Amino acid sequence: MTPLANDTLLRAFLRQSTPYTPIWLMRQAGRYLPEYNATRRRAGSFLALCKNPDFATEVTLQPLERFPLDAAILFSDILTVPDAMGLGLYFAEGEGPKFERPVRDEAAVARLDVPDVGAQLRYVTDAVTQIRRALGGRVPLIGFSGSPWTLACYMVEGGGSDDHRTVKAMAYGRPDLMHRILEINARAVTDYLNAQIAAGAQAVMLFDTWGGSLSAAAYRTYSLDYMAQVVRGLVREADGRRVPVVLFTKGGGLWLEAMAATGCDALGLDWTIDIGEARRRVGNQVALQGNLDPTMLFAGPEAIRAEVGRILAAYGHGAGHVFNLGHGISQFTPPEHAGALVAAVHELSPAYHGEA
Repeated sequence: MTPLANDTLLRAFLRQSTPYTPIWLMRQAGRYLPEYNATRRRAGSFLALCKNPDFATEVTLQPLERFPLDAAILFSDILTVPDAMGLGLYFAEGEGPKFERPVRDEAAVARLDVPDVGAQLRYVTDAVTQIRRALGGRVPLIGFSGSPWTLACYMVEGGGSDDHRTVKAMAYGRPDLMHRILEINARAVTDYLNAQIAAGAQAVMLFDTWGGSLSAAAYRTYSLDYMAQVVRGLVREADGRRVPVVLFTKGGGLWLEAMAATGCDALGLDWTIDIGEARRRVGNQVALQGNLDPTMLFAGPEAIRAEVGRILAAYGHGAGHVFNLGHGISQFTPPEHAGALVAAVHELSPAYHGEA
C-alpha cells in the first residue's frame, strides 16, 4: 500500500504528538454537498449509491476535494449488516430506513445468522479497496459499523423509533431473545470490521447511536458489553501499524470510564459533555474525538471560529484530540460553513501542540 502523506489522524487516535489537531466530520459525504446530491441522482437511490463501489468511491472523495480534511470515511450505511441478514432493507420517502421483516418473535430470532461478509457484503469491501487506492496515501481511510445494540434497535423496531419501546420491551421481557440477537450482531460486526481492515481501512469506528436511550444498567448489559466483545475480536494491526478503534455512544457521557476500559483507542463525544471534563475523567487511557454541536454550523464563520477556540482550549495542550462534530452534519449546512470549521481548527490548534 502507498505510504501515508498525512498520518496526523492516526497519530492523534494513538495519543502521539502531532503538529495540529486533525479534523474529519461525521457524515462528511452527504446531502449538504451539491456534488453528492448530483451523484445520488445518477445512482437512482440511496441504496444503489451504497451498493455500487464506483459511486461510493466518488462520494467518499468529494468532501476531500472541497476541504483539507485529515481523513476520509467510507461512504456506506450502518444498516448494511442487517440487510445482509435478509431483513429486507428499504428507504421510504420522508420516513428513513425500514425493514420488511422485523425481528420480533422467537421464530424470527431463530432464523438470524451471521452473514458471509465476503459474499453478501462484498460491495462494501470492494469500495474500501477502491477508495484506499483512489486516495493514493493522501489521508487515512476510516471504516465503520453500527454497534450491536443500535443495529438491534432498527431490526426489532423495523425502522427508526422515538422511544424504542418494542426493542426495550424485548430486552426487559425476553432477555434471552435480546441476547441472541446481540450475540449474532456482535459476531457479524466483528467480521464486517475485520473485512474492512483487510480491504484497507486504517481506523474503524463503532456508531452506537441509540445506546444513550438505555438506563445505566441496561447500557452495560445490552450495549457496552457487546461493543467490548467486538473490540476484543478486532484485528489491531495492518500494513505494519496499529489500526485505531473508536467507540461513539450518542448520549454516553455518563459512561466514559466504562467505555474507555473496553480496550478501544478513542472515544467519540457528543456535544452534551465538556471535552475538558471528559479528558480529566479518562486521563491518558484513550484519545477523544469531538465535539462541536452540529447546529453551530448554521451560525456563521465568526461564531464557528469562536466555538472551535473554546473546544480546543477546553481540551487543552497536548496530544490525543481529533476534532469532529458531536454527531452527523446536517443536510442543510452551508458547505462554506463546513469549510470555515476545517480552516479554524487548522489555524487555531497548532498553539496547543509542541512545547507547552
